[in-house]
Amino acid sequence: MDRSKDINPVPTVDLTDKEHAALVAYVLDKLREEKFPHALRLSPVRSALTKLNAASAPQPRPPLPEASMRSGRSGRRVRS
Repeated sequence: MDRSKDINPVPTVDLTDKEHAALVAYVLDKLREEKFPHALRLSPVRSALTKLNAASAPQPRPPLPEASMRSGRSGRRVRS
């Protein structure tokens, strides 16, 4: 039984970095111009803006494996 038709895929939009920046700048400008920027009707816009910014945030790098962090020495310096 094929259930792939039962699942509604989430639409995605592939924006270039330039398009993304322009969209965010436009929305921020419009929010600044609003007479009531904290109006409830703008909550979905602010939520979407938060998600756009989160999606474009650089992802943290995974930690280095512990073996590569160790060196052949004990970590102490020898004074001469």
